[in-house]
Amino acid sequence: MSTGKKSHPLETEIKLPMQGPGPARRLLRKLDFRVIRRRHLERNELFDFVDGRLRKKGCVLRLRFTAGSCLLTFKGRPLGLRPHKVRREIEVETKEGRSLRQILEMAGLMSVLRYEKYRTLYASQVRKRRRSSGVIALDETPVGTFLELEGSPLWIDRTARRLGFSREDYLTETYPTLYSRHFRRQGGKAGRKVFKGR
Repeated sequence: MSTGKKSHPLETEIKLPMQGPGPARRLLRKLDFRVIRRRHLERNELFDFVDGRLRKKGCVLRLRFTAGSCLLTFKGRPLGLRPHKVRREIEVETKEGRSLRQILEMAGLMSVLRYEKYRTLYASQVRKRRRSSGVIALDETPVGTFLELEGSPLWIDRTARRLGFSREDYLTETYPTLYSRHFRRQGGKAGRKVFKGR
């Protein structure tokens, strides 16, 4: 998850399945979480070489487009620190997304998957001399609604318990993996996972 406030190259996160955006918003409000970035559409595009070497290594190279900006992200292979997903992450933000895509293509990479989600970012209400140590993303996707928790392992576990979940509920798969699994079950084709009518 990109929050724009990452101070180190390690990403630690999990996903939690929800029954829909309404119940998720009500639960977050009840537990005193506040919106720090309003609901917005993210268009994501994954790149790889023809031989799929990044995917085979468990790595991700992604362009993410939101209103007015583009984020280039490289994620290394998961470090295997279950029950959380931990991996190295490097990000660069730019307004030249079209040029960046051309650079990737000229370097021999190709677009292998496009997918979308609506995301709203939440954090704990700031109290005196106490700051939130993690961020929750409410993600609305074509394959379901999820809460994505990113922070320290301790914060993730405490927050998940507050939300009514246990470690057995943690999902560590990427969205492309969840999308592909869903659409395989539905008999859909790979390559584009977007909202109906788009």
